[in-house]
Amino acid sequence: MNARDAGRMGLVFGLLLLLSSGVWPMAPPSPIAESAPILFGYEIVRVYPHDPEAFTQGLVYDGGYLYESTGLHGRSSLRKVELETGRVVKIHHLPPEFFGEGLTLWRDHLIQLTWHERTGFVYEKETFRLLRTFTYATEGWGLTHDGRHLIRSDGTATLYFLDPETFHEVRRLQVRDRGRPVRFLNELEYVRGEIHANVWQTECIARISPRTGRVLGWIDLTGLLSPEDRARPVDVLNGIAYDAERDRLFVTGKLWPKLFEIRLKRTTVSARDGRIQCSPPEEETSHAAHRLSDRERDGDHLRARF
Repeated sequence: MNARDAGRMGLVFGLLLLLSSGVWPMAPPSPIAESAPILFGYEIVRVYPHDPEAFTQGLVYDGGYLYESTGLHGRSSLRKVELETGRVVKIHHLPPEFFGEGLTLWRDHLIQLTWHERTGFVYEKETFRLLRTFTYATEGWGLTHDGRHLIRSDGTATLYFLDPETFHEVRRLQVRDRGRPVRFLNELEYVRGEIHANVWQTECIARISPRTGRVLGWIDLTGLLSPEDRARPVDVLNGIAYDAERDRLFVTGKLWPKLFEIRLKRTTVSARDGRIQCSPPEEETSHAAHRLSDRERDGDHLRARF
């Protein structure tokens, strides 16, 4: 056997060895389709009174009280509300040029956003004394925190993580349901390691992974407010608060006369069932301009009531 033949035999032997040992390089696996989010319905645990004049934009629970941010120019406020009775025990009115938005409690400070004004307010929780202001680059919609960062929404599919002391942006998160962006993220609440987000102009709450932005589940709150309650002017579902100590979830809406404590129930209805309107449609962008135009007038048709 000459040198050339010996080399060929060595190559064949080596290939056989790789095959037999299972280390032959394999083609990369094909990507696995992302599973559909889990769908949840609800059952009502308890109903509480809610001020029907409150255009709810942000909601927080702490120690038996709700802290609420309300909107509309000339009607925006920060409130401390007794959960059991709905009684407003403390109120701070924003200047008329500000439209109140999201709210969160960071340690002993309440942090409130405004909409077009892109100005945030930091208050002392006990007194509502204004401590400082800050600004941000996009509109302000919802606000919560994960114990480390503030999390802000601006009506797009993007969530912004902020340093709670400097308010500088730390990172961004794109929220998607099986690859499609979920726009119009509004009021936020951090619940058991997930971000819960009202989706504006729907009766749905998205349950979002704070690590990946993937929608893990949808909460369908269709029918929560009865036809009788809708006999007077009401606006959209908006407002999520969580009592971590007793594992209670509260929801309400703008100008709603009631606030609900709910318990989630997993449903077997398919995400593709026409009765479920939570998942984003294939052609979401075709509705975006119209819906944002509606928000420009959000609540304006109600001004005559005040």
